[in-house]
Amino acid sequence: MQEFKQLHQQTTPFIIGNVWDAASARCAQQAGYQALGTSSAAIASLLGYEDGEQIPFAELVFMVRRIAAVSKLPLSVDIEAGYSREPEHIADHIQQLTGLGVIGINIEDSRVGASRTLVDVDQFAAMLSAVRNILRQRQVEVFINVRCDAFLLGLDNACAETVKRAQIYQMAGADGLFVPCITLAEDIKAVVAASSLPVNVMAMPDLPCFEVLAGLGVKRISTGNFAHNVIHRHLQNQLIAIKHSGSCQPLFV
Repeated sequence: MQEFKQLHQQTTPFIIGNVWDAASARCAQQAGYQALGTSSAAIASLLGYEDGEQIPFAELVFMVRRIAAVSKLPLSVDIEAGYSREPEHIADHIQQLTGLGVIGINIEDSRVGASRTLVDVDQFAAMLSAVRNILRQRQVEVFINVRCDAFLLGLDNACAETVKRAQIYQMAGADGLFVPCITLAEDIKAVVAASSLPVNVMAMPDLPCFEVLAGLGVKRISTGNFAHNVIHRHLQNQLIAIKHSGSCQPLFV
């Protein structure tokens, strides 16, 4: 736990290896990554589900168990919106994961219904505070990285909303703030300055380079499910090439 926390206090941001199964976990470890984080979207895709808590929690636990079995790196797990609306049940889920050796979780402040929408900030903060208090009573230590989805949802006031939520989430017990889809330097700088929470950004086509992100105060960089998507595009291209060429030779080029 302390090792993982310290990774968020380095002068340069650390890149967390986003993985979805044992094989990808081994790849990230062999590549020299300092920690692993699961991608909920990639795991859902791997098992044939849509993203948005469609995968049964028991199946997520199975995948986490297999990832933890092949790597000793600090492991953080994306639990989406907690797989429950009740703090007690969310705390149960987190405790079950920590029992497998998980030292961090991501939990998001939006929910998927007919569409994905932000949860009311006070409602989410109350839930977060309750979960943190339950875990503290149970003596369960875990790094809670809260994902704020204002930029992901493309809100007109995304920066102001994220700044407001960063401050409230810090008071409610968050250890870190994850802001997917933020890319503009001035927005990143404003969010970093809003609280003392280490800020985590996600790979995007126009995300600044790591050196610039370091200068803006970013502490953690995620690749999300994009590596998983690239691999599957490559697989589809390979399968098409084999079929069209009438040969298995494309596999060996």
